[in-house]
Amino acid sequence: MSKVLPEPVVKLVERRNEPVVVRTVRSATAATLAYAAALWLLGTPPPPLLAPLTALLVVQVTLYATLTSGMRRVNAVVAGVVIAVGFSTLVGLSWWSLGLLIISALVLGHVVHAGEFVPEVAISAMLVLGVSHATDLALSRVLETVIGAAVGLLFNFVFLPPVWVDTAGESIEDLARRMRNLLLDLGEEMSGHTPVEEAVARLHTARRLDHDIVQVDESLARAEESLRFNPRVREGLLSRIVLRTGLDTLEICAVVLRVTARTLTDLAKYRREEALFPPQVTQALQELFQHMAGAVESFAVLITTQVSANAEEAETFLLAELSASRASREHVAHLLLATVQEHPRQWQLHGALLADVDRMLDELDVEKRSVRLAEELDRYSRERRQRPKWLLRVQRLLRRRSRSRFV
Repeated sequence: MSKVLPEPVVKLVERRNEPVVVRTVRSATAATLAYAAALWLLGTPPPPLLAPLTALLVVQVTLYATLTSGMRRVNAVVAGVVIAVGFSTLVGLSWWSLGLLIISALVLGHVVHAGEFVPEVAISAMLVLGVSHATDLALSRVLETVIGAAVGLLFNFVFLPPVWVDTAGESIEDLARRMRNLLLDLGEEMSGHTPVEEAVARLHTARRLDHDIVQVDESLARAEESLRFNPRVREGLLSRIVLRTGLDTLEICAVVLRVTARTLTDLAKYRREEALFPPQVTQALQELFQHMAGAVESFAVLITTQVSANAEEAETFLLAELSASRASREHVAHLLLATVQEHPRQWQLHGALLADVDRMLDELDVEKRSVRLAEELDRYSRERRQRPKWLLRVQRLLRRRSRSRFV
């Protein structure tokens, strides 16, 4: 392919499943269709550029985001047109009326819940107020906006946007792999003498996990939106809850990892001329961290696996690694106790290290994960019972049509 197509095109094809590429292609297509539809329906100069602009802003990478952004933009434009027509009838255009118009439009934008399109209320109002035939322009602006929003919504209904669960799962697994590598590096750090510089470098690596979690959270939020109102998905709620609670667990584990790295850095500062631990303790700690690294990786595979057989296999691995980690933890505790009794130096750091291990193992526990999933499902059920009845009827209708279409 690279011998036939230019390199930029090849890179675009290779990245065709990324959200930026998907949104670029879909937005451009929808904007072109909106312009053609506006020309066909309105057919009057000047060119109806507001229709493709609206479609460009409305079409998002998920169906839910498209619906919400489309409604907010139509609200913004209609609100701006209404307030401009009122101003043109009462006061006309002057320096003070323009300022009052902008203030009123921005306030009205918040009242109608225009969201990120609040400035569009003022823009629409100023454009309508600034022409002599305000009523004609107002009607034209509303029609173009409605056409663009309708084309954008229809485009997403006909060409359903992709479900981003796999992308979010890959991000979670990549985060877990980084945490696993950090755990293995921390275990290797304990062998022999550890310079303070190396311990500090591990601490900086642990701190960078916070930035990684932010990126994974954005990917997961996009995946959660892609599951809402999407007829391709039958069990979107369960997938959202599993991924979200799983990421919460990994986030807590990342915080514990950062604290552990800080503990080992403090030990390295106190023991500059010697090893952090005696050889037998070091070996036991390395074994413990290896099992914990395997548990983190197995946990990520468990929460991102869609096939039940693979999920059972991942849960089996997770249970085995957790059991081995707890056994290693007890062995390490006895060795550290003997070491502290012989040389009671920085005993509080030894206790802190064991406390960090206990917290991480507790967060990865399978039973605790099941309880958390049940709590989230109960919370969603309570919220669902509080929703308006008409919304529940619409959801049931969409679900019924999606079954008849995809079964």
